[in-house]
Amino acid sequence: MSLNRRDLLRSAAVAGTLAAVWPLSAKLSPAQALEAAQELGASYDPAPFTLGVASGDPVQHGVSLWTRLAPEPLADEQPLPDAVEVRWVVATDRALRRKVAGGTVAATAAQGHSVHVDVHGLQPGRRYYYAFSALGRTSRLGRTRTAPAGRVDRVRFATANCQNFAGGYYSALRGIAREDVDFVVHLGDYIYENGVYGGTVRSHEGPEVFDLVSYRRRHALYKGDPDLRAAHAAHPWYLTWDNHEVQGYYDGRDDAAFLARRDAAYQAWYENMPHRMVGADPVPHQQIYRRRNWGSLLDLTILDLRQYRSRADRPDSTILGAKQRDWLLDQARDAHGWHCWANSIMLSKLDAPGGDHYYDMQWDGYRAERADVLTQLNGLGLEDFVVVTGDWHSAFVDDIRPDFTNPDSPVIGTEFTAHSVTSDSYGPEWNAARGPEIGRLNPHLQYFEGDRYGYDVHDVTARRWTTEMRVIADRRDPCSPVTTLTRFHVDRGRTGAYEDPRTSGSPAQYRRDPSAARP
Repeated sequence: MSLNRRDLLRSAAVAGTLAAVWPLSAKLSPAQALEAAQELGASYDPAPFTLGVASGDPVQHGVSLWTRLAPEPLADEQPLPDAVEVRWVVATDRALRRKVAGGTVAATAAQGHSVHVDVHGLQPGRRYYYAFSALGRTSRLGRTRTAPAGRVDRVRFATANCQNFAGGYYSALRGIAREDVDFVVHLGDYIYENGVYGGTVRSHEGPEVFDLVSYRRRHALYKGDPDLRAAHAAHPWYLTWDNHEVQGYYDGRDDAAFLARRDAAYQAWYENMPHRMVGADPVPHQQIYRRRNWGSLLDLTILDLRQYRSRADRPDSTILGAKQRDWLLDQARDAHGWHCWANSIMLSKLDAPGGDHYYDMQWDGYRAERADVLTQLNGLGLEDFVVVTGDWHSAFVDDIRPDFTNPDSPVIGTEFTAHSVTSDSYGPEWNAARGPEIGRLNPHLQYFEGDRYGYDVHDVTARRWTTEMRVIADRRDPCSPVTTLTRFHVDRGRTGAYEDPRTSGSPAQYRRDPSAARP
């Protein structure tokens, strides 16, 4: 295997030559930045569609399509007019001959020459193909799917999170691109805003990003990974964010410098994502929480746990904000089928030695609101409740209880926290030592594994929810094979997950006694 980007960046940091190899260093010209990115495994589609294409937020009769014109993807400014006319087409065949929708839209400099098309009038539960054209060139072909209506027998989807570019190659996303899934849910930390991170350095040499131009360039570097572009082109995505899309902040901040940075980061996020605008709030204050139904089988409730939160560990702390909290409970009252939260940070309690919890940034910093919301869910008689979560860079399976401090509190659902795509875990020594300790301190925890990287695939039918943990062999290898580490099931109408006996011997740092695995 040739020198991978993780080791190359670490070596450059030790040698003091990071500025010469990190593509976003201020000292590099756009051509030098592109060359440096290529040395780290980046490549780009032909100009002007260098960043690829994507689709997102599928509903029964439509989907949002995205691209961004960036002939020089790592430049501060693009060599383009203020407005460029872009044509788009949607068809039922790969050759785009059976056209069902199309039109033109202006890509403007004010929005980073990004294109967002909300396509309407499509048929439910259908696969479609799409492409863009501008400046005499045509983009790569994208594939998408609309949400079905009525009765649905099965849905398969993948969840991914925490894809630090400096942490390794995106072979996990390469796996997602090849999966037979209906859609992908990205649970946050799509980019990392700090200096070169992921076992290398955390200094401003990287450099850290603060303004709109820098956030645009950071997104463009990440889109340079061919496996990320392939995963976008292969499936529609639902999206939420976590902290590193902006800054590694842990609670509500309101100082002027941070708010300006957040506005720049949120605008760049919108410009680079297949996100459908809802509500009246303009960019950069777009609403990203929403509910999407996959027929009668699945209610997917996508949460925003960053934009509305207050400071943690206060009696009145809120992670949801009043409006989103009321909306969330309304969705639960109207739930049918499997009720699933797409949740960027851990919902379940995670106590640490010494009587404290690990992170205030999780729901643990908002314990009163968590207990109130989960108690109300229990009072509604909500069944078939599953939460899919990112952030921790490790895999957890937890029983959800309204009162995590009370062992007699009923189990009302299951939380699956997925491995990261590339972002560093705590390391084998920490995991081996702390895994049993975490299990002892948190009796609602069923499973913990932190030595691997990958994504989850959720296979859902009317009778059973199955979560398969897909892992890669080596994040330093762009062609790393993908295997299934283990598999958990939740049976419809019976709360609590259980591990498939065929995979229950797989490696893990903690696994609860199987005899206690089901309530």
